[in-house]
Amino acid sequence: MIFLFVACSKQDTSSQTTPNPTPNPTPTPTPAPTFVFAKGADISWVTQMESSGYKFYDSTGTQKDCFTLLKSLGMNSIRLRVWVNPSDGWCNTTDLVAKAVRAKNAGMRIMIDFHYSDVWADPGHQTIPVAWVGQNITTLETSVYNHTQTVLNTLKANSITPTWVQIGNETNDGMLWETGRASTNMANFAGLINAGYNAVKAIDTTIKVIVHISNGFDNSLFRWVFDGLKTNNANWDIIGMSLYPTTSNWALQNFQCLTNMNDMVSRYGKQVMICEVGMDVNSPTVCQSFLNDLFTKVKSVSNNNGLGIFYWEPESYNWQSYSLGAFDNTGKPTVALNAFAN
Repeated sequence: MIFLFVACSKQDTSSQTTPNPTPNPTPTPTPAPTFVFAKGADISWVTQMESSGYKFYDSTGTQKDCFTLLKSLGMNSIRLRVWVNPSDGWCNTTDLVAKAVRAKNAGMRIMIDFHYSDVWADPGHQTIPVAWVGQNITTLETSVYNHTQTVLNTLKANSITPTWVQIGNETNDGMLWETGRASTNMANFAGLINAGYNAVKAIDTTIKVIVHISNGFDNSLFRWVFDGLKTNNANWDIIGMSLYPTTSNWALQNFQCLTNMNDMVSRYGKQVMICEVGMDVNSPTVCQSFLNDLFTKVKSVSNNNGLGIFYWEPESYNWQSYSLGAFDNTGKPTVALNAFAN
């Protein structure tokens, strides 16, 4: 080992100033993501209505694009359903993308509602798509995964990333019957949920996955479904609910829904969202009271775990005999939608 000694001569420092180093700046904390309560609508019928000549108007009678009109009423999010291979083409992937592009251009967040059917999926109907008939559970899981990825990749190719994705629609008793019926095989239902969940997260881990049940006032139904999914190791981020009260029982159902939402948050540690609401279009003032109260209740769920409310097809008027919209017979929004301005 060699030691080197360097001789240093003493310097005259009488004329030198003491260095004054700049202190390390205090790091700027990264701001927490801003919580934005979702105020939205499912308007999946809009392109079909427009193709039939329907137009939409603001309160002054001025014709408006439906997306722009809803945004002017205070909405910030749009929900859109997608079917696998509908016979008339409406709500297929091409139609979905056309509406999603319009929602994005309007500056609105997007929820995609996968029905995993060629037609309506709801508590009474969960019909396997024709192309998937005869598949066993393993193949059905692959079909769910591939369909989910194909749709989301098509959206991504159009520069659209949804904020939320529903795996199934009103799956009170599972989906893709009979194989995925929850009351006969909860494990199969959980496997299908996981197939969709994994497909979503493979596209973008920031997308929140929703499992959606009707009758948001029915706590026993929600406990049965989500206890079963949890026992069978299903994955989800948000518990979605529908709520369609009458003009006479809305106050009770809102109270029961709040009780259920708080229970879901504490029982499963998950956030909650009202994915569908509606009321008789002929009682818009009562509907506004119902919505005002529901907004207050959802926002009261602790720690911002109540994420938002979506009205189901408010733009429908004189259309397919649907009577729970929120536009009058002249194509103008009723006062019910004033609740979304708050």
